[in-house]
Parts: sequence; C-alpha cells; structure tokens
Amino acid sequence: MIRLEAGDWRAELEPRLGGAVLGLTFRGRPILRPTPEGADDPLQTACFPLIPYANRIRRGRFRFDGQAHDVGATPGFEPHALHGVGWRTAWTAEQVDARAAVLTLRHDAGADWPWAFDAEQRLVLSDDGLSIVLSLTNRDDRAAPAGVGLHPYFHRPPDARLTLAAPRVWLTDDLIPRALAPADALFDWSSGPSVADAPFVDNAYDGWTGEARLASSNGGAVIAAPGVDRVHVYAPQAADFVCIEPVTHRPDALNAPDGERSGLVVLQPGQSLSLSMRIGAPPGPRA
Repeated sequence: MIRLEAGDWRAELEPRLGGAVLGLTFRGRPILRPTPEGADDPLQTACFPLIPYANRIRRGRFRFDGQAHDVGATPGFEPHALHGVGWRTAWTAEQVDARAAVLTLRHDAGADWPWAFDAEQRLVLSDDGLSIVLSLTNRDDRAAPAGVGLHPYFHRPPDARLTLAAPRVWLTDDLIPRALAPADALFDWSSGPSVADAPFVDNAYDGWTGEARLASSNGGAVIAAPGVDRVHVYAPQAADFVCIEPVTHRPDALNAPDGERSGLVVLQPGQSLSLSMRIGAPPGPRA
C-alpha cells in the first residue's frame, strides 16, 4: 500500500488491487468512501480506473473494423462486459514519493481485450486535493478502439446534495443505453437536489460541464474533469456513497450506430488518449 500526504489531505493507494485508491480524506473527513480492511475486490475501494473502455459492452460482443469480437461477460455482471481490464489487473508502482505516485499497466492482446496497450495513472496529492491523470497508449500494430474513465465513490452523508449540470441523459434497458433524453426524464442534478430524493440512478449524462459539487453539512467535495463532457452517475438509493464518474464515452459505445457521437475514439499504433480528474474540498469554514 502507498500513502500520500499533503497539507490537510491524506490518500492511500493499492496498485495490486486494480490500481485503486483506497481512501481520500481532508482534515480527517472522508472525501471518498474508505475501503474496508482486508478488502480484495476493487468494487469495495474508493476509486479505480476504467480502461480501455468504461461501463458496459452489451453481451461482451461488438464489431470493429469489419471483424466480430467477443470479450466475454464480466463475472457478476452477466451477460455484459464491464469497465475493461484495468480494474481487474494488478498495476505496478513506477515512481513514488510523499505526495505523488505513478502506476503503470502493460496489457498484451488476449481474449479479454484483443489489442495491446500501455496505461498509466499519475496521482498527485497537493494542498488543494487529489489529481489523477489516466492515459492509454495503443501498443498494438493495428488501430484499436479506446475509451477511459475514473470510478470514484464519494462519501455520501444523509444530507448530501449534488450539483452537476448536464442537459441530457441516456435512458437504458438492462443498463444498456436505448435513448438520449432531457435530463429530467430521469433526474436533473443541475439545481443541486438532495441525493436522497433521487430514484435509482446508474446512467450516463451527456453535455456535462466537467464540474460537479457534492455539498453537505460537514463539507462535501468539488470535482473537475477539464474537457470531459460525459459523466456517469451511480446513485443507489439509501447507499452511503454516490459515484460521479468522468468518462470519455457513453456505455456500450462499441455498439453505437454509425455516425453517432458516442465518444469512443480510434487510436492508431502509438497514439494515446487521456483524461484528468481533480478532487478538492469546497471553500469556507466547513471545508
């Protein structure tokens, strides 16, 4: 395990558990939910990387460049594939100091993803909070589809309110997008509603401003993902967390119709894709 400290901030990382963040606190207050002692499942952690795609691929099957591919279902999430391979793989700590760490992953082409790639997370803790830059480089000799994202679980007090401006949301069947609709067709976060008032949400929002704020009586958090216009919100009812996930594409983008602006990109050999996220504390005496 790696521990980072900067000013009032503390973070813990575990490269071997999917390159995950185990916890993030500000003045002793949890910003991300803490990982249980002895946890061995990345889904129990505070944040993990989504690479080389985010969210689901319907039944793990898609066509790319005229060829059919089947990456299989993710155990526990059948019949779909979920979140790529990075969160289920041990990463390597390449550089570590008191405030920063670089974690890397080298993936060889295989049944779970047919293209070779290199991935990197640069995690830096400062007096302003935690910054994560996640990048993917196509190491294959063929063009490859690609997407990245981050999956933070924010600590959610009972009075938490989430402000997140995004005008459109993907409505789903079996958690697979079926139609893009106005945000209020599901739940509109733009006015800062109580998270407790939301229905079950596990949906991607489109047209996001790249900023969000989680407010509560004990402080909350601010989130920024510059240049990212898609965010996935996972807010189970009565949970003690809410996920605000910056992503480069919508779920099942590999099966999007031709011509749709799904966010999926095609990387030529040697090309890279990256995404950054900053997590801070709101200003003021309650921060």
